[in-house]
Amino acid sequence: MERVPPGVDSASGIRSVSNPGEVDDVGVAPRSRVYTWADPQPAAQAVRQLSGLEVLQGTSGGAVPRPPALETLGIAPVEVESGRVVFEMTPEEWHYNLLGSVHGGILATLADTALGCAVHTRLPAGTGYTTQGINMNFLRPVTMETGPIRCEGIALNVGRRTAYATASITDLTGRLLGHATTTCLLLPGGGHQPTSTV
Repeated sequence: MERVPPGVDSASGIRSVSNPGEVDDVGVAPRSRVYTWADPQPAAQAVRQLSGLEVLQGTSGGAVPRPPALETLGIAPVEVESGRVVFEMTPEEWHYNLLGSVHGGILATLADTALGCAVHTRLPAGTGYTTQGINMNFLRPVTMETGPIRCEGIALNVGRRTAYATASITDLTGRLLGHATTTCLLLPGGGHQPTSTV
């Protein structure tokens, strides 16, 4: 079993450090955070060669590198099946907004990740997607005291050009913290967004 250094979260590999003796302009010790990420190109290559389900199973199992955005925010895939994914995140101080709770944008990113990935599990190799719109409802504040949170994304309908999905963010007791829906535009033929000719 690999030993995890002090201050490093064993699941995410993220280290949060406070420098003893240093204080900022308002008398608070500054904190820093160090984390690593993998080159995103192998994952992009995998999207062109594997089905969405295979890519996400590979990401969940470690065979395909996680996107840097997930490493940055400490979001991890924990369940992947056709049309359904679950991601988990532990709220940390560095997720906070000015009001002392997890920033809504972080929760929206968690939801957007689950929504898009649920759709992706239903797509063939070489087909990508992009979020056309997301509707997010925040039901309760999320703080470090909330503990780990989970976001389940379910693809409700995947058509030829668009897909529709829903996501629920809960704590580990199942208490609903937020809910989101999305419409995704599907991008066949290489999975890239078309470049504008305007």
